[in-house]
Amino acid sequence: MSLAEKHSIIIKQEAARLGFESCGIAVAQRLDEDARKLESWLSKGFHGKMQYMENHFDLRVDPRKLVPGAKSVVTLLMNYFPSEEQQRDAPKIAKYSWGIDYHYVIREKLNELLDFIRANIGEVDGRGFVDSAPVLERSWAVRTGLGWVGKNGNLLTKKNGSFFFIATLITDLELQPDAPFTTDHCGSCTRCLDACPTGAIVSPSLVDGSKCISYLTIELKDALIPDEFHSKMDGWMFGCDVCQDVCPWNRFAKPNHEPAFTPVPEILNLSTSQWQEMTDESFRRIFKNSPLKRSKWQGIQRNLQAIKIV
Repeated sequence: MSLAEKHSIIIKQEAARLGFESCGIAVAQRLDEDARKLESWLSKGFHGKMQYMENHFDLRVDPRKLVPGAKSVVTLLMNYFPSEEQQRDAPKIAKYSWGIDYHYVIREKLNELLDFIRANIGEVDGRGFVDSAPVLERSWAVRTGLGWVGKNGNLLTKKNGSFFFIATLITDLELQPDAPFTTDHCGSCTRCLDACPTGAIVSPSLVDGSKCISYLTIELKDALIPDEFHSKMDGWMFGCDVCQDVCPWNRFAKPNHEPAFTPVPEILNLSTSQWQEMTDESFRRIFKNSPLKRSKWQGIQRNLQAIKIV
């Protein structure tokens, strides 16, 4: 067994101990095909007002520019599917945001993994990323053999669907790469395209982000959500899970075992009127460690207004 193989095995074992569902490895290199796709997506204006998507293009498509001397990209998946359900009269909130902000949780685990590598393999350079830097996470997940990009634009796995976070560790350590995932298991299914309330999935695996309810309720910072979408919000106050909820592969989703993802009680139980009556002070206190703080109290109230006016 080569040193690269041995190192890869112990890294995957530690990743599993830290609670990651899957771990795959690829050689760090420029993603030429993905660069062309990203350029086309941006040229169509599908990023809406997310100007940051236009920044650092070279960093997005080449991990060696993010971590000089990078040799390997390690991709990790962490399950967030909950065992609980929201009350029927509660405004809908995307499942990923029910517990503590995943950035805090996963960043700590990535730091632990990097510390483990340095303690057990040697001094290496590396950086961990979780939706916080210009990294094409889904592309790397496919290249590391963890799954395929479905028609809804999400990474899908045969084992447990798509309700998981993707994290990336880029390092100058030479590791044994896994075989990339090459098979699309969506077949002729079009449930996600048919179910999208706003028609944001314009064709298989191509999403117009500017129409996505997640974009409208989280990323869009305008004072009001455009009138044309009010009748299509489908009750979603923060994010949207429709294209995942209807996906047949998510029948295999299993509840997560991460205590930090235990739902905030208010997310499960508050009615629309209770959300509307909530003060800014209460919101900041209850959701200080929640992804919902990204929209702030004002954003939540704006979103509720869009849901109400139908």
